[in-house]
Amino acid sequence: MAKTIVKKTAKDAKTSANKLSKRKMAYAILNIQSTYNNTKVVLTDEKGNPVASSSSGSLGFNGAKKGTPFAAAKIGEVLADKAIMMGVKEVGVVIKGTGSGRESVVRSFISKGISIDTIKDRTPVPHNGPKPKKPRRI
Repeated sequence: MAKTIVKKTAKDAKTSANKLSKRKMAYAILNIQSTYNNTKVVLTDEKGNPVASSSSGSLGFNGAKKGTPFAAAKIGEVLADKAIMMGVKEVGVVIKGTGSGRESVVRSFISKGISIDTIKDRTPVPHNGPKPKKPRRI
């Protein structure tokens, strides 16, 4: 028997994105990690298993532009489109970090027609931590 080899084209890459829509769910959790230099967003199911993710670096932003609210809004639009393909109607939002792209992701999800159930801010807050070393005396 002769084996046939099939090469993947750009058209096949688009159809693989459509394979993502096979997983149907009505509710998802949106995890946003926003720092001063970057914004990362992960869409998970209710158990916490990642379904889709994106970051400003993966969309082609580089340098100081990765931490901007504009880049965060673009991340939100891309993930909202993926979520709509999966049938997500409502999301719960968990935000970590103090970057400028915190609200832009949430606003872009709202503009795409996905309702927000809850917003939780889980930014880690230091409680002074360990005592610093004594200054050196010479």
